[in-house]
Amino acid sequence: MLLELRIQNFAILQEVTLNFAPGLTTFTGETGAGKSILLDAITALVGGRADVSMIRSGADRAILEATFRIPVVNGPALREILAREDLLDNDEELTLGRELRSNGRSVARVNGRSVNVSLLREIGSYLVDIHGQSEHLSLLDVRQHLGLLDRWAGSEAALAAYRQTYQRYQTVQREWNRIRQSEQDAARRADLLSFQLQEIEGAQIRLGEEEELRLERNRLANAESLASLAEQALLLLEEGLPESPSLSDLLGQLVQALHSLERLDPQQAALGEQAQTLTETISDLGRSLRLYLEQIEPDPHRLDVVEERLELFHQLKRKYGGSLESVLAYAQAARQELDGITHAAERLAELEMELNALRHTLAGQAQALSTLRHQAAQTLSKGVEAELNDLRMAGARFEVELRYESDLTGLVLADGQVVAFDETGCDRAEFLIAPNPGEGLKPLVKIASGGETSRLMLALKRVLTQADAIPTLIFDEIDQGIGGRVGTVVGEKLWELGRAHQVLCVTHLPQLAAFGDQHFRVRKQVQDGRTLTMVELLDGDARRDELAAMIGSLSEAGRSAAEEALALARQRAAAARTH
Repeated sequence: MLLELRIQNFAILQEVTLNFAPGLTTFTGETGAGKSILLDAITALVGGRADVSMIRSGADRAILEATFRIPVVNGPALREILAREDLLDNDEELTLGRELRSNGRSVARVNGRSVNVSLLREIGSYLVDIHGQSEHLSLLDVRQHLGLLDRWAGSEAALAAYRQTYQRYQTVQREWNRIRQSEQDAARRADLLSFQLQEIEGAQIRLGEEEELRLERNRLANAESLASLAEQALLLLEEGLPESPSLSDLLGQLVQALHSLERLDPQQAALGEQAQTLTETISDLGRSLRLYLEQIEPDPHRLDVVEERLELFHQLKRKYGGSLESVLAYAQAARQELDGITHAAERLAELEMELNALRHTLAGQAQALSTLRHQAAQTLSKGVEAELNDLRMAGARFEVELRYESDLTGLVLADGQVVAFDETGCDRAEFLIAPNPGEGLKPLVKIASGGETSRLMLALKRVLTQADAIPTLIFDEIDQGIGGRVGTVVGEKLWELGRAHQVLCVTHLPQLAAFGDQHFRVRKQVQDGRTLTMVELLDGDARRDELAAMIGSLSEAGRSAAEEALALARQRAAAARTH
């Protein structure tokens, strides 16, 4: 439900903050005071139309913000959207924002983070339904009619069973389509896969070989330099230079000197041992260098072989992946695909059998769903017509049209019809209305706007209270063209609707306004030569006087009539509670 609304520089609203309670909230005030502007602000906040013309004159931007409590019924679906977009900050509440700038830009926000308007509209559709001179009418969306009927019919379990079968059908159908398409290109694809496998397998790839070859190529390409350096090292170790003895000779002299030192100072025997260890290490180093020299010799032929092998690896990686591991993985996938092509005919036959079985099951489940829907459609129609009668639309007719659409590729029903189907079943639903006696039924989307629309919406909402998951309902101009007696009826019905939803209603009828659990007065005043709209929460005598002014007089008679309207509303509400 809507908890708080904050408005700044929107039309003639300079700065307004409103806190809302559950139940029925009414807005009253003279024509042009700005009541509908409040609803325009909420409409903009849930993704409706908003442009620079709505910015208060002289301001560079308008800022709108609202805090909502996440609803219980459709809360899981709403949280899923918020989580999907990384916008879920609080499991209990969320904030919507809209900023209109004079340069033409509009910024939408959810929980303080910028989003596009389409996402704001998607989220808003779970929170608010606006009825009146607005495009934000969920019941005028034909796509929602079947869902509302299903919730009214209590057919969720049957629909869930159907959808589970349908999802399996879709999975099998996708696999069948994929294999069928592959089969059409099977010969060409099989030739390509066979060639690729032959190319990869012919290379006889061994993981680790590539690094070994790079090292070998480096040695072969630098054989002369490596031999020269090794010979130079041996010369220093064993022969020495003309101007200096070899390292071996020097170490020999070192060992003799330390042995002599040891004879004079036996405690220094460790020094002789260390020198002996150095001598042995140098000797090992010399042997290793001679072995290395024996292995090094220029081999242009072997270098060519290594270069060719490395180039082969490079070509394979370029074709099939960035590494030899990727090349081998590609080969494995190619083998599986080739095997799948080879056995495609057998798999297609299996899938066709499963598809036929699933279509048979779907047909039975769809017809069971359709039966539930037709039964519910009759009771829904009677309920709406009874509500319309109470709202002084006697003779108005309402009907839920359920029909099939022929489709030669669809489901075969028990009576032989072949009909289209989707994830909702075979039925196509649309709400039809004939507002006046003698008129033919026509789609709800084509009915007149204004008060008549609002009363029709009220009748539908009243009947669909339990089926409708949207928590906040807003009615504008619902009292257009009706008198005080009907206003009392409408007020009572709105109050009852407010027990299951939060209801906001703009009204000119005191009889209707008297039913409000909250009552706001909207009025204009001039400050410093500028027109401002003020919004006040009324209670006690202030509320009584507002109702008296709406009745026509602030006299004792007017106040008495206002007291009677409030008393009647309390009496009707109390009677409704006992039923």
